[in-house]
Amino acid sequence: MEIIKIYTDGACRGNPGQGGWGVYITNDGESKKLFGGKMHTTNNEMELTASIKGLEFFSESSKINLFTDSKYVMDGINSWILNWKKNGWKTANKKPVKNMELWIELDKLNTFHDVDWHWVKGHSGDSGNDMADELANQGIDNL
Repeated sequence: MEIIKIYTDGACRGNPGQGGWGVYITNDGESKKLFGGKMHTTNNEMELTASIKGLEFFSESSKINLFTDSKYVMDGINSWILNWKKNGWKTANKKPVKNMELWIELDKLNTFHDVDWHWVKGHSGDSGNDMADELANQGIDNL
């Protein structure tokens, strides 16, 4: 069985501003493209939303390699979230975690699936990341 690959990206025109998210999925030689947008949002919200939408696509627990160009998402899901949960969703500075609802949803999906997280440099010629970026911008264009 091939491991599912999910490439995600978020985009914003203005920050905050019009935003979009894109997801490019490859599995068993098939591919799927997902995208959407939001009128008043931030780039970080769109990056998180892209990861959530990609993981939500699969209703059965799956083995997934998820690729993102967001250090915010990578650092958040792999290290920061542990302390946020221990500290009642507060940062080290005792302030509420921004985008808490999205982090809670992403954490739930990350636990449901067996996800290996991978960071890729954006706009570096990675075809999956380039497709996700194109889809995120399509999400904005379709608003």
